Amino acid sequence: MRQQDAKRDLLRTYLRDWHVLRIKLAGRFGSHDLAEEAMQETWLRLDRSGAPAAGIANPHAYVLTVAGNIATDLLRRERRHGAGQLRDDARLERLIDSAPIAEEVLIARDELRMLVRALMALPHKARAVLLMNRCLDMTHRQIAEALGLSESMVAKYMGQALRHCRDYRRGQP
Repeated sequence: MRQQDAKRDLLRTYLRDWHVLRIKLAGRFGSHDLAEEAMQETWLRLDRSGAPAAGIANPHAYVLTVAGNIATDLLRRERRHGAGQLRDDARLERLIDSAPIAEEVLIARDELRMLVRALMALPHKARAVLLMNRCLDMTHRQIAEALGLSESMVAKYMGQALRHCRDYRRGQP
């Protein structure tokens, strides 16, 4: 068999078995996109190169092997590119100045002043409950024990404090 005839047989096998080959690749590699790309590259490779001079006993298996090798190469390339991308992202992260800009600092200071004024306007127990919960990470049970209150009273003080802070912030110009 001439090399040109063998090449034509491989391309016919590719066209005839394309769907089955793509499904097999997608199952093996877990990606329909990778299988599709590998199948396209397989056509190009089969069309560009000649078939082995000795002839091919099983053209379907040959085309599947070529496509599988291409898919493996594509997967490796994708992983290398992805790993390089992660390294590049890490380098960029180191370049970013994490210090806030002056405007952000001023805004944060204004919000902190407003929060302090709102807290100072709260009744003593409501303020204590809120600060113990948010600043000391104490549970309602722990706060109740520390202040000699019931847990339901702690929950009421907490709700009162949160509503007050919310309303105070909304009322500010």
